[in-house]
Amino acid sequence: NDFLTPDRCKALTDWWLEKLRGANLPNWDIASTCTIEGIKGLLLVEAKAHDKELSEAGKSQPTTSNGQMNHKHIGIAIEQANAGLNGVMKGWALSRDSHYQLSNRFAWTWKLATLGVPVILVYLGFLNAIEMFDQGQPFDSNRAWDICMRNHAKNIIPDDAWEKKLEINGTPVWFLIRSAQLELNKVD
Repeated sequence: NDFLTPDRCKALTDWWLEKLRGANLPNWDIASTCTIEGIKGLLLVEAKAHDKELSEAGKSQPTTSNGQMNHKHIGIAIEQANAGLNGVMKGWALSRDSHYQLSNRFAWTWKLATLGVPVILVYLGFLNAIEMFDQGQPFDSNRAWDICMRNHAKNIIPDDAWEKKLEINGTPVWFLIRSAQLELNKVD
């Protein structure tokens, strides 16, 4: 609600969910407003610190009737986004049943653009997060993160969709792979 008009929030929620009660919308690691080509837009960030955070899993099967309705509705929304993105550039394969987190990030970006909201979607890899070593392999360089991300997205996201502007109904979107190293100071 802090980032979009009430009408756009409702359109986005109605597109994604059949029943709002008991349902979750995707959670972003970072979301911010920004100005893109002179228009108020969104910066959406999905951050990862190690390779095991990139899942190929599909959306888990719900157990409630509301959950089952939403599961079906989300599948339809992702199919719409996939068709829309393929209309801009061939090679998309978004799916509710595989690479769900990746697919929903791109689906939401597409839908926001269809509502006239410019978006920059950033996949951010934190470098040398050695505190995560017990959970997965940390990324040791920009190149390692870029290769890992592109391999994860292979056959789902066209490789040439990264790092350039696309237009969805005249609204600009960017899909970027970036990395950062944070120095965390130990507090006594």
